[in-house]
This record gives sequence, structure tokens and C-alpha cells, in this order.
Amino acid sequence: MSKLFSRFAGFFSSRTLAGMDKTGNRYFIRKEEVDGIMKEKRWVIFKGEDDPTSIPVEWICWLNGQRKKAPTNEEMAEMEARRERVKLNVAILKKEEEERKSKEQTTRQSGSTGKVGGPDFKSFIRQFPTTSAEGDGDKEETNAVDDSTKSSRWVYHELLL
Repeated sequence: MSKLFSRFAGFFSSRTLAGMDKTGNRYFIRKEEVDGIMKEKRWVIFKGEDDPTSIPVEWICWLNGQRKKAPTNEEMAEMEARRERVKLNVAILKKEEEERKSKEQTTRQSGSTGKVGGPDFKSFIRQFPTTSAEGDGDKEETNAVDDSTKSSRWVYHELLL
């Protein structure tokens, strides 16, 4: 019980303010000895509601021990400016992409209205008789296809010239 009480009392007495973010959250650090090993405890006291999403990435890294030193105000301002530049660059790239797509779409529309359609590939394929060894019924069918595609061969030949 005394160990618990000493920890509770030490929690308030030996804490050091490590810094503050732009939303007003305060970050604290406390060093304590546990089993002969010095350990560092880090925590945040939120301003207003406890909203973990309001903590900046740099402070999250510090709380988790990924950073040894707490972020400074200058570093936070620099990172905020960098994020703003990235947002602007993304907006510019999106605008350029939309312009490029609309330009391609208008090019396709104007190109498709002024051109004559290409050859009909179904009629082109029909001009080649299928070879089969099944019997006379297939030959009659092939002849019927050949008769119906003679005119399409001529049209296709004219398109190629």
C-alpha cells in the first residue's frame, strides 16, 4: 500500500512539463527508479475533452518513446508549414490531372466525330471459310457464308485502297 501511495504522490510531485502543442494539450515527463533501473514515464493531459486524434504525430512519437527529445515549437511550426505545402501541391496536381483528363476527353470526342469508322471485323472474319472434315452440311453452310460475304470483301477491299 505504501508503494502505491508513494507512486501516486510521486506522480504529482516530480512531473516536469515537456511541452505544449497548438491545441493546448500539455505533455509531461517523470523519471523514476524501478528495481534499480531508471525509467521515464511520459503522458499527456488534454485540454478539454480527451481526444487522442488531436495529438500531433511528433508528440505521439515522443509519447511512445520513438523520439528521445520532445518536439520544439520551431520544429512543430516547420512541420506544419511543410504539411501546408504538401496540401497545396496535391491540390495543384489534382487540378492538372482533371485538366489533362478533360483535354483527352475532348480530343477523343472531336477525333471520333470527324473520322470514318474502320472495317467491320465480323465481315472480315467471315470471308475466310472454316475448314472441317465433318461432311456436306458444313460445305453448304460455308458456301452460303461465302456468297453473302462477296460484297463485303469488295467493300473491305475498297476501304483498304
